[in-house]
Amino acid sequence: MPVGQDLDSVIGMTGRADLRLGITDVAPVVSCGSFSARAVVGEHVPITATVFREGHDAVAANVVWSPPTEAGSAPARTGPDGSPGPLNRMAKLPPEPDRWLATVVPDREGRWTFRVEAWSDPLATWHHAVEVKVAAGQGPEDLANDLEEGARLLDRVAGEADPEHKDAVLAAAAALRDTSLELTARIAPAFAASLQEYLHEHPVRELVTRTPEYEVWVDRPRALYGSWYEFFPRSEGPVVGGIATHGTFAQAAERLPAIADMAFDVVYLPPIHPIGKVNRKGPNNTLTPGPDDVGSPWAIGSDEGGHDAVHPQLGTMEDFRAFVARTRELGMEVALDFALQAAPDHPWVASHPEWFTTKPDGTIAYAENPPKKYQDIYPINFDNDPEGIYAECLRVIRVWIDAGVKIFRVDNPHTKPLNFWHWLIWEVKKTDPDVLFLAEAFTRPAMMHQLARIGYTQSYTYFTWRTERGELEDYGRELATNCHYMRPNFFVNTPDILHESLQFGGPPMFKIRAVLASMMSPTWGVYSGFELFEHVAVRPGSEEYLDSEKYQLRPRDWAAAEASGRSLAHYLRRLNEIRRAHPALQQLRTLHFHSVDNPNLICFSKTDPGSQDAVVVVVNLSSHNTQIGTTALDMPALGLDWHERFAVSDEIGGGHYDWGQFNYLELDPYREPAHVFSVSLPRPVRFPPPVS
Repeated sequence: MPVGQDLDSVIGMTGRADLRLGITDVAPVVSCGSFSARAVVGEHVPITATVFREGHDAVAANVVWSPPTEAGSAPARTGPDGSPGPLNRMAKLPPEPDRWLATVVPDREGRWTFRVEAWSDPLATWHHAVEVKVAAGQGPEDLANDLEEGARLLDRVAGEADPEHKDAVLAAAAALRDTSLELTARIAPAFAASLQEYLHEHPVRELVTRTPEYEVWVDRPRALYGSWYEFFPRSEGPVVGGIATHGTFAQAAERLPAIADMAFDVVYLPPIHPIGKVNRKGPNNTLTPGPDDVGSPWAIGSDEGGHDAVHPQLGTMEDFRAFVARTRELGMEVALDFALQAAPDHPWVASHPEWFTTKPDGTIAYAENPPKKYQDIYPINFDNDPEGIYAECLRVIRVWIDAGVKIFRVDNPHTKPLNFWHWLIWEVKKTDPDVLFLAEAFTRPAMMHQLARIGYTQSYTYFTWRTERGELEDYGRELATNCHYMRPNFFVNTPDILHESLQFGGPPMFKIRAVLASMMSPTWGVYSGFELFEHVAVRPGSEEYLDSEKYQLRPRDWAAAEASGRSLAHYLRRLNEIRRAHPALQQLRTLHFHSVDNPNLICFSKTDPGSQDAVVVVVNLSSHNTQIGTTALDMPALGLDWHERFAVSDEIGGGHYDWGQFNYLELDPYREPAHVFSVSLPRPVRFPPPVS
């Protein structure tokens, strides 16, 4: 244990002992500690703080990192890996002289806490003073007081030293007092590397100043890393006589091996509940459905049930449980849409009309986002009966947790009150801490960030609309900077979003966007049909698909696409295999952009802290033209010196190369628009990398 005087016994000039030393800018801290920072099990989490004091005496700092505890038990000080260990010292973080860093690695889920302790370091102050005075030629008479002060400091350490080191500490103190020895011999034992190492872990701490405790919620790794595949089970039915028939869970399960073969981790399903019959939408969002039109799954509820029911044409709850079980057998898990809205014939409308908004004419208001109208959906008014609505929403989500769902993709959370989500998410985590929530919130930045702060595990992002190098780099840096609370999910397309780059970029653009999404973000996703290069919009200038699967069945002939070579499935599989093989690609905070002398080329890297794994990615952003350029790599960001050479292997196109800081590239989008280079590093990566 460190030796020292606790701050509570020290009276400062201000009368406030807690202000004796300066500690500012502690991170990761979210909204001044109002919300928990985020991490996942096994993630290297940097804890930083600015530490300073008056005068010239040395200061030091440590982190007290405490794991989740059972109710009523006291938190224990832990080492950087979460296990009981020595004092978790912080180190200086260049180039700022007063910035300090320690890295911790949580080993279990739950609510961890940390605080920073700053303290005056008399041993370091003494060590520096003696070094300087000896170098200036001062003799033992000049250093008499210094030598005695050092001996007394070592006496304090010896009082609590373990038997293995106590003799060495006492011997060093005795040498400092031994006037029969030459000066260098007197100080040599105290300056010995082995003793200095012990003193570093067992320092003398004075004027100990503590920050408040801050929280870090630690999720399972899937919260940070995963590959998502979205598809509609109802489109998996057979085509009979040229007419698509409604699929079942059993038929949809037949699609799962192909999804697993593409190395996806999460199978995301749109709502699977009964669909409203009143104001049902027809093909391409028309208001004139035929008797066999299936409607939008997001228009939830009918006389067949509501949010806690399964659409009868898909099967039963037992059929759904079997689908979930089959997904797990294949090494994946199910994410289910959680859409809090109701069709006009949802059971809630009859039993709880107060949960909706009534217009002056007595009708219930349907959803609108002018000029768009959603006549088949009633928004919930959370202000009318919050207690009843909150309780019902919690009951519903627990129905699906009991059915095996551990991930919820939440539809339009930005249109519901923030305090509701804050309550619901943490009520769920009280009993099921491994449940994850994805915010489908394509909205203003302030709302997206606040949803993340209050508890959402992941968020949809603006990636879909970031296509130029500058905006991709700016957005990537923004996300990496805020990764202590906001985790992105880069979807390349959704049933609602077919970006113009995919409409007109041709097959190379599908590869480009897939590489960018899967390599930049630790979590990414595709909506079914992306691998078939589906790119036709309902009208010019629209991002809606023609014959959108939101409103009709859309069966696909996967086998014919594979046989004709019109499938990107093998490419998606290779990207996901690369992601699984390289822990560096499962990181967000290590994303780093490098210079390249062509604005149509983007170059970025990721490293895995503590290991020798690194990946460098170069992508041609033009889907129609070959681009050439030369990189100017930030070598320290890769843990390398500026002059070093290193080996790279192209994980997509094959080939092995000898690289350095400057490297020539040529990328033909019709052959291969990207290089994904695995890097053979000569030593483990420091984290964070030194500032260049």
